[in-house]
Amino acid sequence: MAGEGSGSGGNSSGTGSGGSEGQAAGGAGDNTVALELERLILDAPRRYTPYQAARAADVSMDLATRFWRAMGFPDIGQSRALTDNDVIALRRLAGLIESGLLSESMAIQVARSTGQTTARLAGWQMDTFLENLTQAVEPGLTRAEVAYPLTELLLPELEQFLVYVWRRQLAAVTGRVVHAAEDTEITSGRLAVGFADLVGFTRLSRRLEEEELGELVETFENTCSDLIVGQGGRVIKTLGDEILYATEDPVVAAEIALALVETLAKEDTMPALRVGMAFGTVTSRMGDVFGTTVNLASRLTSIAPRDAVLVDGELAAAMEQTGAVPPYVPEDPAGHQAAVGFPFHLQPMWRRPVRGLGLVEPWLLTRSRDAE
Repeated sequence: MAGEGSGSGGNSSGTGSGGSEGQAAGGAGDNTVALELERLILDAPRRYTPYQAARAADVSMDLATRFWRAMGFPDIGQSRALTDNDVIALRRLAGLIESGLLSESMAIQVARSTGQTTARLAGWQMDTFLENLTQAVEPGLTRAEVAYPLTELLLPELEQFLVYVWRRQLAAVTGRVVHAAEDTEITSGRLAVGFADLVGFTRLSRRLEEEELGELVETFENTCSDLIVGQGGRVIKTLGDEILYATEDPVVAAEIALALVETLAKEDTMPALRVGMAFGTVTSRMGDVFGTTVNLASRLTSIAPRDAVLVDGELAAAMEQTGAVPPYVPEDPAGHQAAVGFPFHLQPMWRRPVRGLGLVEPWLLTRSRDAE
């Protein structure tokens, strides 16, 4: 529906069940490289209107429309733009409901999460390919003429690689679910959540050329993602100048935060970084995380000093329980007593009201001097 709908503006007038691509697109004038690429990628010709596809899959039109919209595919009216693969996908989703493996609402969630994730992936891949095509077009050839053979070569390799990575990620997530002590921990477990944010990015973006800005964001995302994953954390999402990550281990979260600040400080072209972290109950849904803990981490990031890490009291207490920081002594708020032999150091900062969360006391996280 997504790619198919975008190229179906001609609205086919053909009535046969096996109309050709030319008929589907409304005439030979629309038989362009884009349609040829579409058929190559979809590996099937256009045959069905939405109604015909729903009927062939033995699925109600209402449910089929809900599936397609959840996957991010636009409404296409009665254009003959769907393929046998669209029918098969409908049958599979409906079959999961009929077998009792998934409820209807859960099947819609599966469609939506898959659609959102792959839409972003496809968009990123196409942007990358177009950039390379623009730079590498041979003399006498247009970008369109190069696109087809390149896609033909890349498609099977990318498909197999996508399945491989998905299976690996699924295995990792399944392991966490199996080891959860209770069912509630699967969707509402305790996590350390961190935000890393580039300071002054908006102001900087006004001064940089588009290419320079793109390179800066790419360097930031790649560096942060590699560090987070390498330490055992999970990247939840990136937002250009900000990255959200989570981990079950508070000490791992602390190491990630300090490593991010230390690594990016070595990049001459990179703005200063600030990190905020909180520990507590987090609701997970469709790969994202929500709740007061996430909001608190975001607020701490916004008040963190340049090249510094602020954490909440829950994370500070959890780190103390693991022996990663010395016990807090109120008479020694700077924490100088008994600080030797611990990898991290926490110092209480000023209490201040935080919008929507009341009075909060942040803690400044650093490495212990003897651990540096």
